[in-house]
Amino acid sequence: MVVTVIALELLFVLLIVCLLCRAPYGVLAHQPLAGVGRRSDWREAQERAEQLLRDILSEDEYRHLNRRGYLEVSSRTRPRRVYRVPRHQGQVKVYEGGVPIMALCVQSVEPVPDGDAVLMHKLMIEGNEEEYLRIANRFEPTLYGFIAIRPRGRM
Repeated sequence: MVVTVIALELLFVLLIVCLLCRAPYGVLAHQPLAGVGRRSDWREAQERAEQLLRDILSEDEYRHLNRRGYLEVSSRTRPRRVYRVPRHQGQVKVYEGGVPIMALCVQSVEPVPDGDAVLMHKLMIEGNEEEYLRIANRFEPTLYGFIAIRPRGRM
């Protein structure tokens, strides 16, 4: 009886150790994992994204983005609404009449350079603001920052 209990405990410990030590197949086969490249590849992607950002934004928009740390995108459907897209990835703050009303979080499935993230937000807001609002995670303003709002059912 005691031997059976010890054997089961040992088997359980081995199972836990095995699960904790599991390595992805790519690591065991000495192959790079999908989506993970060399540091120089990421740097090149950042540089291309920055150039695309310069090409698409107006001079004033690009200067404002670099000086203030965010890009202001005006709502096409709500005249007093402005979206502040951060220079580096993070929540998009939404203001109406200069008052913060919410923060939004929309992220790509794969990691993207900061410049591409800025353009993603800008183009989604300008292209289909209602869909952007539908898919975004929302945060309400509070005295100390923003708190998550429980997700609504999808339309």
